[in-house]
Amino acid sequence: MQRTRAHSAALASGIALLMGATALVTPALALAQAAPQEGVVQRILVTGNERIEQSTILSYLPIQPGDTVGPAKIDLALKALFRTDLFSDVKVGLVNGDLTIAVVENPIINKVVFEGNSGLKEDKLRDEVSVRPRGIFTKSKVQSDVQRIIELYRRSGRISAVVTPKIVELPQKRVDLIFEINEGPKSGVLRVNFLGNKEFSDNDLRDVVVTEQTSLLKFFSSNANYDPDRLEYDKEQLRKHYRNRGFYDFRVISAVAELAPDKNGFVITYTLDEGPQYKFGKISVETTLKKLDKDLLVQLVPIHTGDLYEDEKIESSTDSLTFAAGAAGFASVDVRPRYTANRETKTVDVTFEVNEGPRVYVNRIDIVGNTQTLDYVIRRELNLVEGDAYNRALVDRSKNNIKSLGFFKDVDIKEIPTAQPDRTDLQVKVEEQPTGELSFSAGYSSVDQLVLDLGITQRNFRGRGQDVRARVSVGSLRQQIDLSFTEPRFLGRNLRAGVDVYSYKYDFSQYSAYQSKSLGMNLRLGFPLTLNSSMSTRYVIRSDEVDIDSSYCDPAAPLVSLSLCAQRGSYVTSLVGYGLRLDRRNDPIRPTRGFYADLNQDLAGLGGDVNYLKTEGDAAWYHGFNKDFILSITGMAGYVGGWNGDTVRINDRFYKGGNSFRGFQTAGIGPRDTSYGRSDALGGRAYAIGSFDLTIPTFLPEQYGIKAGLFTDFGTVGMLDDKDKVCLVTRTADTATNTHACAAGQRDPDIYDNLALRASAGLSVFWKSPMGPIRFDFSQVLAKETYDKTETFRFSTSTKF
Repeated sequence: MQRTRAHSAALASGIALLMGATALVTPALALAQAAPQEGVVQRILVTGNERIEQSTILSYLPIQPGDTVGPAKIDLALKALFRTDLFSDVKVGLVNGDLTIAVVENPIINKVVFEGNSGLKEDKLRDEVSVRPRGIFTKSKVQSDVQRIIELYRRSGRISAVVTPKIVELPQKRVDLIFEINEGPKSGVLRVNFLGNKEFSDNDLRDVVVTEQTSLLKFFSSNANYDPDRLEYDKEQLRKHYRNRGFYDFRVISAVAELAPDKNGFVITYTLDEGPQYKFGKISVETTLKKLDKDLLVQLVPIHTGDLYEDEKIESSTDSLTFAAGAAGFASVDVRPRYTANRETKTVDVTFEVNEGPRVYVNRIDIVGNTQTLDYVIRRELNLVEGDAYNRALVDRSKNNIKSLGFFKDVDIKEIPTAQPDRTDLQVKVEEQPTGELSFSAGYSSVDQLVLDLGITQRNFRGRGQDVRARVSVGSLRQQIDLSFTEPRFLGRNLRAGVDVYSYKYDFSQYSAYQSKSLGMNLRLGFPLTLNSSMSTRYVIRSDEVDIDSSYCDPAAPLVSLSLCAQRGSYVTSLVGYGLRLDRRNDPIRPTRGFYADLNQDLAGLGGDVNYLKTEGDAAWYHGFNKDFILSITGMAGYVGGWNGDTVRINDRFYKGGNSFRGFQTAGIGPRDTSYGRSDALGGRAYAIGSFDLTIPTFLPEQYGIKAGLFTDFGTVGMLDDKDKVCLVTRTADTATNTHACAAGQRDPDIYDNLALRASAGLSVFWKSPMGPIRFDFSQVLAKETYDKTETFRFSTSTKF
């Protein structure tokens, strides 16, 4: 605070230490003389009030005219007035039927000032204290705030900080409150020692505890200072470290912090008793619940006899059994592990007792943290409502449902105990993240070459959960315009409805001989079948045009096969389709457990010019060994066949390669026409592709945003219609272009189509760069056909890390 010297001198007499200060208390009140304390109240007189209305003071009094009062009731009146925090002193007396209330009002705080703080910002101090400008000044509040400030400094490593509160009196019963702070030196940690450790070195254990030794390299670390509370946390970290590595008997005997003789820091010493290393012995489950099969429950426990003992596996097993019981219909179960340690065999037998706990009901559900998203958008994702029996499995599913929205950076659901033992409140705490995006970008990738994008997206339109998108994209491979709107609760029901309008243009001349244009509209409707499954339906009306340079299709001297030229023209596709999805993943964004499976079918021919039935399915299974190693196994397959005499057109076939089959170019595998010196992808009517992916640690700081994974892809694409593999006219051999002779109606020897196995393996690197997410694939092809198109390196934008 800045004040003029004259102002400070004038107010110097008004500054006093609050601890025991009485500068604001008048030395005498009107009721200094003794007065009778019993009788009937005729009138109530209030004196000494300046800001506070007499009617306000009387409203706090438990006494009315006509009441008979004595010492007990007068004492009750005193306490009632003091409890308001409006007065620094109150005197009550009864004289000749007049109840006289003499008060000294507490002053109003004009402003709160911090002086001497350099280690902590003023904003942080203001957030910590409870006194505020225009608030009532009381000594108890200020003394409490002094302790809060000292505690804040202590947690930052300054244990010798001193805070002195002072006041400056102003006119009209106002004061400036000043916290004078002497921060003192920062108490560093000179050394962290360990006694009794044999299995792990001191350096290993220093990486386990949070407290760090002070050094120049850790100048900015908040953990390189002494904090008594942090010692307790460190003891727990040491216990977790040892017990997750088999040391069942481990304990921390003591944790002592000693101030160095020169008082420049602390030496912290942990005394440990490691004990022997244990393995899991017999694992069993006991339950009194008839609907649960204990033999089946044992199979759900991720522990095997002979495994190294780990506390984390016990916690994981408890969660698995709780979830299984909840899925079986038990709203509240009590899973308690019972341990039997055999110190001779160094094994720990674990018995999980699964019993029905006391039934608890949901009293109230509170949603906090949603600054943009409306409450009902979150509530409709919950699988419980007020009054339902509490079910852990449904709470977990509700959390995943909310995370699946993609509106929130973090989602947490906590139980809040109530005064009634059979009732609990649920607090759904969310942290909003941006859901709208206005983007203009230019980029380059090995797939699309130069790409220009302009788009606007709002995935949570007006906080109602509606998805609105508009995008224009121009690249060397594709140009597209698409508009999309999705209503997640159509007609107020659990129906997800949407409409898409789009225009696409693809230039496949680099991979095949044609270009295609599409203009269409999709109508979508989706709905859940069960908690883990859903179904979607769709109708698509689309106009497609396939264009091949006419100079390539001269029957007298074609430059591509005439069967490919026969695909030219414009066609209208009208189709209906459906999709089924089963999702049992533990996290919809970054799964580490569980699986999902999809099935989609489209029937074209309800009007339009095209008739086909297309079926596709894909599935994935995830298993996380720890946070660094996560294995995913995925598989996908598809088949499309014409009906009513139609063959499958080139733009309705499957093209695989690039991101869908790493190690091969876009449309790099599958049927191919090599006539006339070209190599045109024809696409296939069937495909089957499997992948193994394993994330691996990069040992780089998290803030770099770099992740990596190993992969292997294997599969096949092929199965053209017979009509698309014959020569339409007789041609002669051309050695210059390696074109074989072919008689009209015969099988074209330059069209290759088989279902041979292809395989590749490699390394993927994902980088969340300042310019956006980038993906690099380094591949080695293990199996291929001679006509396939391969690549060893690819970089592109990525949508998932």
